[in-house]
Amino acid sequence: MTDFEEAFGSLFTVNMGVRPGERIVVFSDTIRDDEHPSPDDRERRERLFAAAGGASRFAAATYGDTCFEQFPATSGSGAEPPEHLWRAVFGDAIVDSLAAAGLLKRLIAKEASTDDLAAAREMVVAGREAVAEVVVALANNSTSHTRFRALANAAGTRYASLPHFDPAMFFTSMQVDWLALAERTRLLGEAVNRAVELLVTTSNGTQMRFGKQGRIAKGDDGLLTMPGSFGNLPAGEVYLAPLEGTASGTMVLEYAPTRKLVTPLTLIVENGEVVDIRGDEPHREILERKFAESRLNRNIAELGIGTNDRASRPDNILEAEKILGTIHIALGDNAGFGGRISTPFHEDYVFYKPTVTAVDANGTQELLIAKGTLLVR
Repeated sequence: MTDFEEAFGSLFTVNMGVRPGERIVVFSDTIRDDEHPSPDDRERRERLFAAAGGASRFAAATYGDTCFEQFPATSGSGAEPPEHLWRAVFGDAIVDSLAAAGLLKRLIAKEASTDDLAAAREMVVAGREAVAEVVVALANNSTSHTRFRALANAAGTRYASLPHFDPAMFFTSMQVDWLALAERTRLLGEAVNRAVELLVTTSNGTQMRFGKQGRIAKGDDGLLTMPGSFGNLPAGEVYLAPLEGTASGTMVLEYAPTRKLVTPLTLIVENGEVVDIRGDEPHREILERKFAESRLNRNIAELGIGTNDRASRPDNILEAEKILGTIHIALGDNAGFGGRISTPFHEDYVFYKPTVTAVDANGTQELLIAKGTLLVR
């Protein structure tokens, strides 16, 4: 057995808990003609696509009912995947019903109303016997914050999302002690959920306040064996959608999702959204374009805390946000994990050696992280 076969075996057995007779969908995306990734990132994406194909072939040979889907990369993380992937996961009957009801187009455009989502969920759950039990998303752009993923989970699908994945991670952050990670994540989640407000400071000048009233922090521990499970791989975080309109302060960005910034960018946050960008780093133009597309993209969507002691790479957001003792803050969509903002954009930024303080309803403060050291045991 090759190293990758052992890694695939662990992925499907330990993380996904695949059982005989289950239907599996593995998918990946290709580089669009209008994309211009750096040579290093192009090479990583080509390796990612090859690994996805290898994982699919391994699953087909080991478990049987497996299909591999591919498509040109979407416009960005949080954008809905194309119709043929919906058909591969949900089956033609469900997708035809969604289309006939006028829902499919609005779902893919991310324009579905609350009533639309409820109707779509009812159709998907009613036909759940046709829906794939296991989905492994080895695409560069994330489908975590999509209606596609949420509806699959509603039908009981176990869904692993690996955006920006580098196959080398199979031998680093994917080699974590999963049971120890799960316990660490559980304890931290309980501590976060005792709070109504969270305070974050870092030595680079980041100072943020997040309201948590009514929001529940969840843990991503990589054990996606229960029906409807969802998480990133590599895993290891506690995350929540801060109450809209409550986040305020200053975010000093030193890393983009796949590279270190030449010079930092400073985001000024008021009333839950970014109101100003300071700095001349080229990544500013990317953010300005996204903010011009929709004000919703300015939303402070997520606060997360990393819990994976085998994660170490700062230059890849998928692994960076899982590094033990880091925090990450995301912009854009949070409708898929307890928030109210739906937009085809979700982007995370990681902050190192933070101090994180939880404040409960009585004003009592509990120090969760001190300069990057996790204190919750």
